[in-house]
Amino acid sequence: MGTLYIVATPIGNLEDISPRGVRILRESKLIAAEDTRHTAKLLNHFGIQTPLTSYFEHNKLTKLERILASLADGDVALVSDAGTPAVNDPGYELVRAALASGFDVRPIPGPSSPIAALSVSGLPTDAFLYLGYLPHKSKERRDLLSQIDNLRYTLIFLESPHRLTDALEDLLTTLGDRPICVAREMTKMYEEFWRGSLSGALEEFKAREIRGEFTLVVGGQLSVISEQWSEEELLAAIETELQRGKSAKEISVELAEQSGWGKKDVYARVNQRKQGG
Repeated sequence: MGTLYIVATPIGNLEDISPRGVRILRESKLIAAEDTRHTAKLLNHFGIQTPLTSYFEHNKLTKLERILASLADGDVALVSDAGTPAVNDPGYELVRAALASGFDVRPIPGPSSPIAALSVSGLPTDAFLYLGYLPHKSKERRDLLSQIDNLRYTLIFLESPHRLTDALEDLLTTLGDRPICVAREMTKMYEEFWRGSLSGALEEFKAREIRGEFTLVVGGQLSVISEQWSEEELLAAIETELQRGKSAKEISVELAEQSGWGKKDVYARVNQRKQGG
């Protein structure tokens, strides 16, 4: 009876795979890969000739029986295109099915984009929340972010290049101007880590051509409001911010963080003030 090995593979630099990972891939009877063409490049680099079978999002359920049958004859290694399988990649269902069938399941630790970005972000690492890719649509993104805007954990997201600036804008609008580390193309030739504020990141990436895959590490809520401001205090702060030339959107985000009032309530009072109410 074989063992199912969950093998982490490089997210860019091929040197990042562990010697044990190479050995397990070489000694396994079968490798289940998210993209067999992609994994073949890795195997060729290390001279590994283990047979491959595809295991990706759209066939992951139909392939279960075949992979379980292979496990009955020997070890099987599961790999994704990059990083640790089953973390934002196919694998959970296979792990669960293997365990239910009585097979041993073992991890071969290695690269992971969220952990790699977190470790160099300069943001707190003792408690964090990883949520994978943000929703594609702005309303859904903002709805999700509004559910976690009061958490003090460091937040980690993945994002694609063509949605990056929209995501940064929704992060800024919903969470406020928090610190962020934007990790791009980690371990690859054009690796980059941009650190600063969400407003700065939005300005930076709006002004350039965006390429590569991104991991976003965002600071958690730094303060917990112990007592909500009175309406008089809120209106006085709104008056001060209007005199500084700030927009209703900017004021609602900033004062909601400080006052304990909701962003919509602050926004409504800013508009009332502008209309002379």
